[in-house]
Amino acid sequence: MSEHPNPSPDPGLPPSAIQASRDVRTVISRLRRRILKASEVDDLTLGQASVLARLSDKGGVTASELAADEGVRHQSMTATVAALAAMGLLERHPDPDDGRRLLIVLTDEGRRRVEEGRQARTEWLAERLLERCTEDERQTVITAMAVLERLTRD
Repeated sequence: MSEHPNPSPDPGLPPSAIQASRDVRTVISRLRRRILKASEVDDLTLGQASVLARLSDKGGVTASELAADEGVRHQSMTATVAALAAMGLLERHPDPDDGRRLLIVLTDEGRRRVEEGRQARTEWLAERLLERCTEDERQTVITAMAVLERLTRD
């Protein structure tokens, strides 16, 4: 009895759907790693950078909410939050609705770091698209992104 490391896809799926699925997953994974590397900051881990980015998109949140969003244990998030607070990138404030809870918010320096990272990633990708793609290919990418965006909607 042997197991196949890569089970066969549903035979009812057309080959084009299977190939597109594999290609999109492979390219997005590789592109994500390259984009993140473009804004790598020596003093932040990937997990810390991810927490800062989440905080920039939300108002004050608890460590438990951040842990759930990031898919990590509460204890791990508490350590990440403590490290970022020590760097002056976030602060904890009492929740005005429930004084027992602490809400985590970015400091001005934290917001600046997030924005710098986003700018670096945008510039890196824009430069690659300009250097390695024709105008027609960039328009194709824009069209393809609209199609992929549609897949993300429920």
